[in-house]
Amino acid sequence: MVMTDPIADMLARVRNSLAARHARTEMPSSKVKVEIAKILKEEGYIENFKVLEEAGSKRKLVLQFRFSAGGESVITGLERVSRPGRRVYADKDGIPTVLGGIGLAIVSTSRGIMSGDQARTRRLGGEVLCRVW
Repeated sequence: MVMTDPIADMLARVRNSLAARHARTEMPSSKVKVEIAKILKEEGYIENFKVLEEAGSKRKLVLQFRFSAGGESVITGLERVSRPGRRVYADKDGIPTVLGGIGLAIVSTSRGIMSGDQARTRRLGGEVLCRVW
């Protein structure tokens, strides 16, 4: 089966795992997914991630979630912004803030994938991949 939107698949897997109260989730790995996982770890939304080698050339990305002291997930929502059917781009001044700065926008720029705050600081625009809060 050909997957048309691997980023949406990643976000759906995270959303479903958190709804089922799992401590971690697994998915097929790609460079874009690993970069998104790095940003989520840097911003404190996940505890850790690792890429596992499987038989053949397949790789698996494993995300370990972060929970608050009360047992609630740090991630309360995920939303895919730019889709294959409708790409959403923002210039350096139009990068969205999520929940007044509490959340995180992930942007694909000409210098790589980074958080919206990093893109704003570096004065870069690009494709808004998703929002996390």
